[in-house]
Amino acid sequence: MRFLRIIGFALSGLLLLVAVAVAGLYVWTNKELKATVPDRTHAFTAPTGDSAVARGEHVTKALAKCADCHGQDYGGLVMVADPAIGTIAAPNLTSGRGSRVTGFTDADFERAIRHGTTKTGRRLLIMPSNEYALLSDDDVGVIIAYIKTLPPVDRDEVPIQPGPLARALYAAGQMPWFPADKVTHTTDVVPAVAVDSTVEYGRYLAMGGCSGCHGPNFSGGKIQGAPPDWPPSANLTPTGLSKYDYAAFSKALTDGVRPDGSAINPMMPVQATKLMTPVEMTAVWKYLQSLPPAEFGVR
Repeated sequence: MRFLRIIGFALSGLLLLVAVAVAGLYVWTNKELKATVPDRTHAFTAPTGDSAVARGEHVTKALAKCADCHGQDYGGLVMVADPAIGTIAAPNLTSGRGSRVTGFTDADFERAIRHGTTKTGRRLLIMPSNEYALLSDDDVGVIIAYIKTLPPVDRDEVPIQPGPLARALYAAGQMPWFPADKVTHTTDVVPAVAVDSTVEYGRYLAMGGCSGCHGPNFSGGKIQGAPPDWPPSANLTPTGLSKYDYAAFSKALTDGVRPDGSAINPMMPVQATKLMTPVEMTAVWKYLQSLPPAEFGVR
C-alpha cells in the first residue's frame, strides 16, 4: 500500500507539473498573439483603371495565389480545423459581411500584404509576408486594385484558435506563426522586374511564389510551419527535376501530373499555377534549371 501511495503522489506531482506547463504555454502564446510591433506605415497608392484591375486579377490568382488561403471567392476560408492544431482561418477580403478590410486605405492593404500587420500593429498569423515583401510596388499595387473590386461575399468570421499542438510547435520553433518577423521592413520602393522569359524574372516569380513551400534553395522537404501530417514539398533543383523537360514541367503546372503520369499531391496549387502564362512558366523553368543541384530537403 505504501508503494502505491508513493506512486500516486509521484503521478499527482507529474500531472501538476504538466498542468502548470500547459497553462504557462497558453499564457505565453496568447500574449504572442496579442503582441504589437512598431507601425510599419508605407505611403502607398494603388493604380486604378481596367488594365490595372485585369493585371491585378492575374497576379493575385496565378502568382500570389491568394485564393489558396482566402478561398476562390476571397470570402475567407478555414484552412485547418483540428483539435490538436486548432482552427486556422484566413479572413474575408471582400466588402461583404464579416469583411476584415472594411475601411482599408491603400496603405493599410500594403501594410498587411508586405509587412504582415494590422492597423494597430498586431502581427497577422500565417500571412506569408516574407514572400510578398519581395513583390514589386507595381505588383502589390495591382493586387490591391483587384481586391478592391471583388464582389461582396457575406460570411461569418471564424476566429483563429491555435490548439495545444500548434502552440507547442510554435514554442519549439517548428511552426512560425508570424512570417512577417522574417521581413526586413523598409519603405523603399521595390522595383519591377521586366516581364520576360528570363532567369531574372523567373527568380522573381519563384522567390515570391514557390520558396514558401519548397524552401529558400528549392530543395523541398518538410514545409516549415505546416501541420505535421502535410506531405513534404518536391525538390525543384536540377536534382529533383532530372526527369523533367520544359514540356513536362509546364504540364505539371497546368495539369498536376508528373512525367510518368502520376498525380502530384493536391497540396500543389495547380488551380493557380495553371493560370500562369507561357512566358512566366518558361522564366521559372530557366531559373530552376540555373540553381545548383541539391539533395532533397537539404537547406
